[in-house]
Amino acid sequence: MPDVTIYHNPRCSKSREGLQILKDAGLEPVIVKYLETPPTVEELENIIDKLEMHPYELIRKNEKEFKKLNLREKKEDRNALIQAMSEHPRLIQRPIVVKGDKAILGRPPENINEIF
Repeated sequence: MPDVTIYHNPRCSKSREGLQILKDAGLEPVIVKYLETPPTVEELENIIDKLEMHPYELIRKNEKEFKKLNLREKKEDRNALIQAMSEHPRLIQRPIVVKGDKAILGRPPENINEIF
């Protein structure tokens, strides 16, 4: 079975629920505390491709950085959005679970079951 990685924020209840779903399934995922170790632009591009979504869908729009960086205006600029998430990881929705060539956004956390 391929490794499972969770991009995790321990302060977020949804992220903690997502991690628990993985552990309840008998998995010991690689835990990336992405606020401490932000993904690179390349890692984010890879994750977004696996999620099969536009970067704008992965952005937390209530964060102050979203407004400060005028990201609504850059909604269609894939590179600008990915760069912003790499530089300001609080913008990234969570949790994200990656397994092999698939990834899922755990919002709601039950979505994580789809990766099995």
